[in-house]
Amino acid sequence: MTDTTVLELVSPSALLKSEPVEMVVVPGTDGNFGVLPKHAPMISTIRPGVIDIYAGGKVSERIFVAGGVAEVNPERCTILAEEAVPVSDLKADEAQARLEEAQAALKAAETAHDKANAERALDIARAQIQALSN
Repeated sequence: MTDTTVLELVSPSALLKSEPVEMVVVPGTDGNFGVLPKHAPMISTIRPGVIDIYAGGKVSERIFVAGGVAEVNPERCTILAEEAVPVSDLKADEAQARLEEAQAALKAAETAHDKANAERALDIARAQIQALSN
């Protein structure tokens, strides 16, 4: 039997996934990182991007996350995601609309807080468009 690690993907509303996987590649803030069975413990923030889940030596599932935190230990990878959507469920027109709304919000931002929120929304929209183009 192949060694596996448990992937747990949690959103604010529910446990979305809890299953053994061969490997998972996570979009960490400092770059993508792969998690294999018996990985060293670590915690990382996650940037907007795509989680690649491997089975049979190839990517079996791709999930877009808007950000969050990953905790890794030798037995599991737990991802607490702000938002998680299978890449196959993303729609190009919705991602483009999200981008345009974020650009308008950034242009209209009057406070540092509003500007930071708009820049975050812009990063998420750009990452969704990137996920759709890959």
